Amino acid sequence: MINPKMEAALNSQINEEFYSSFLYLSMSAYFESVSLTGFAHWMGIQAQEEHAHAMKFYTYLIQKGGKVNLRAVAEPKTKWDSVLNVFEDTYEHEQKITLLIDNLVNLAIEVKDHASNSFLQWFVTEQVEEESNVTKIIDELKMIGDNRTGTFMMDRELKQRIFTPPPVA
Repeated sequence: MINPKMEAALNSQINEEFYSSFLYLSMSAYFESVSLTGFAHWMGIQAQEEHAHAMKFYTYLIQKGGKVNLRAVAEPKTKWDSVLNVFEDTYEHEQKITLLIDNLVNLAIEVKDHASNSFLQWFVTEQVEEESNVTKIIDELKMIGDNRTGTFMMDRELKQRIFTPPPVA
């Protein structure tokens, strides 16, 4: 059986992960609307990853004998000023998710839930990768600046991303 505080916190994280998926899907739609299909593809993959993360939490909570309580997902932002602005928002969002994961780890330690602490370590590592990937894209976008050829080349590069489902809990 899972600690009630941990159960509530994991349910909250499920909602955050579904919101992340919606946010990245919205970003993908934005990129489609400005004919940047590679950027759209990259964000679509990101949306799939976040959905998979939500389901990883969902499955874990059930395995621990907890009850999943799905809540309404907030409406995501739909307009941005630039490609760079989208990725700056992405980085800010990933920093928020990192903080939430860190808080879950702290709670698991506080309530002496070793299984949840172990489960959460995958997400700790994942967040390092998420922030690093976005930072790399932001750095490249800053180097490119307003160069349309650079943006076009980066769009082609990002179209190559492949979705790799995370391991199941």
